[in-house]
Amino acid sequence: MPDIVTLTMNPALDVTTFADAIVPTKKLRCTEPFYDAGGGGVNVAKVARVLGASAAAVYPAGGVRGEQMSGLLDDDDVEECIVTIADDTRECFTAIDSTSGLEYRFLTPGPVLTAAEQERCLDALVKAASDAKFVVASGSFPPGVPGTFVRRIARAAADVGARFVLDSSGDALASIDSGVHLVKPSLDELCEWVGRDLPGAPERIAAARELVTRGITEIVVVSLGGDGAIMVTADEAVTVPALDVEVRSAVGAGDSMVAGLVVGLLQERSLRDALALGIASATAALLTAGSHVCKREDIDRFDALAREL
Repeated sequence: MPDIVTLTMNPALDVTTFADAIVPTKKLRCTEPFYDAGGGGVNVAKVARVLGASAAAVYPAGGVRGEQMSGLLDDDDVEECIVTIADDTRECFTAIDSTSGLEYRFLTPGPVLTAAEQERCLDALVKAASDAKFVVASGSFPPGVPGTFVRRIARAAADVGARFVLDSSGDALASIDSGVHLVKPSLDELCEWVGRDLPGAPERIAAARELVTRGITEIVVVSLGGDGAIMVTADEAVTVPALDVEVRSAVGAGDSMVAGLVVGLLQERSLRDALALGIASATAALLTAGSHVCKREDIDRFDALAREL
């Protein structure tokens, strides 16, 4: 049985292509596109497998794109728990300007999930996670799924005795009120959550600790982009800076960080070393195009660097 089970309520067939230059109006000649199974929890499961952890991905899928996603995940050695839905899985598109290196990402809203389909997703999660140590909910919710649905995911994780990790935004993030082991907001999301600007490390640590004190979560990891990340608990705060690499694509970097964090905790690393593995995994993802999964050798190399900083 998998140690890590992810739930992705709005997965995507990710399409990536390159063009010499991206300009308005003109016809743009692109490279042959490549396809990846994507979406927050799907990406987390892929990277967890790269790191040697056992992982399963629960997600709804429908139509031809849903079938194509399943075939792609076979290549990533991820156990799949697919909930068949009536509507079509979404497709997201990334175009990379080869001259400037700039990346343009186009995200579609996704299918509308009925109440019955939402229930089947929860049932599949409980079944897949019966012996799991971590349940990870990552990514946005599709149309028809209210933000409060995240509370039901938290309860499902508690029912099977797994620690719940949340990486979402918007209504889902604002709706969670308890039951989280680790949550990973960006700095902007944390500012919105607590309702004020957080200009420096002391303010950010204090705001993150508020969430712990309120009983929402045990651990807060605040991703700071080019400044790395802060990991905060009730009595500890650790920081790992970002690593300087040439970015090929930022798609999936946040999901890769979550995978590294969870695997680090699964390995019973110290908080700082778990955060270092998260930073290393996110950095390795920056070297790959689109949502291509990162390489183990890159993660190991960056992990050694991050632990020394």
